[in-house]
Amino acid sequence: MGSVLELAASNLLSPIILCFALGLVAALARSDLNFPEAVAKGMSLYLLFAIGFKGGVSVADHGVDAQLLWSMLAAVVLSALLPFVAYLLLRAITKLSALDAAAVAAHYGSISIVTFVAASSVLDAQGIGYEGYMVAVAAAMEAPAIVSALWLVSRSSGKGAMSSELLREILLNGSIVLLVGSFIIGWVTGPSGKVEIDAFITAPFKGVLCLFLLDMGLVAGRGLRNARGVVSMPVVVFGLVMPLIGASFGIVAGMVLGLSVGGVALIAVLSASASYIAVPAAMRVALPEANPAVYLTLSLGITFPFNLTVGIPVYLAAAQALGG
Repeated sequence: MGSVLELAASNLLSPIILCFALGLVAALARSDLNFPEAVAKGMSLYLLFAIGFKGGVSVADHGVDAQLLWSMLAAVVLSALLPFVAYLLLRAITKLSALDAAAVAAHYGSISIVTFVAASSVLDAQGIGYEGYMVAVAAAMEAPAIVSALWLVSRSSGKGAMSSELLREILLNGSIVLLVGSFIIGWVTGPSGKVEIDAFITAPFKGVLCLFLLDMGLVAGRGLRNARGVVSMPVVVFGLVMPLIGASFGIVAGMVLGLSVGGVALIAVLSASASYIAVPAAMRVALPEANPAVYLTLSLGITFPFNLTVGIPVYLAAAQALGG
């Protein structure tokens, strides 16, 4: 328990988390601090490119093997399965409609790439190694959850269908295209390619991440401020409990796959996180009747801060305890 608290305290006092906290407090205090949309978009594109490229280089260094393929399969299964768990929990403890419950559930099968990046930074700072192909695992977990959520909706209410427009939204979502594309570029060019642009993708990375999380804190704070009366206490409880359930599934999968301690921690983080980029975009197309105030507040205003401040240290401590 002491080591968990130690790691949590260390994480809370890191520049990355403190920048997020600054944004959150500024938004709740109604400060006019703001990032131009183009700047925020540019930072997110940079982070996606850097993490994807470095992941591809690591795979080129590691080579494609059975463990990589099994890890990708496990990622797809986790992403497809977790929305069913989330949906059942929501229907059991909240009064959300089947439509809203399914829309929320989709977010909890997909992933938050920023939470993944923050967790990777924590591992790097502590000198804990992990499999470079985990970025490919992250990419594989983006879309299956959306399909599961649509199946839940069609089964319960007859709404929601896998249209060609939605399929395009899923497959060509900007974050997925950039993450997968930069991963492939890093894989093809390998370590020699990384040497060429290392000054761009390594040195500025943490600084850009700090600014990006400052902006995310502002967005989350505004969401919390505007969601009063929309999100009930049972819904908030779900936003805090579901990450722990998802992380448990991820830890079991990581242990079965034989991943390193860092790899187990990262797949736990992915399973615990909730999407606030790809899935909301897909939900606007597939389930326009669902209430975005509920699913955005849960994923970005509750689960995202919980994972950054409490979840990451807990998941890492669990991975270390089980990995010995």
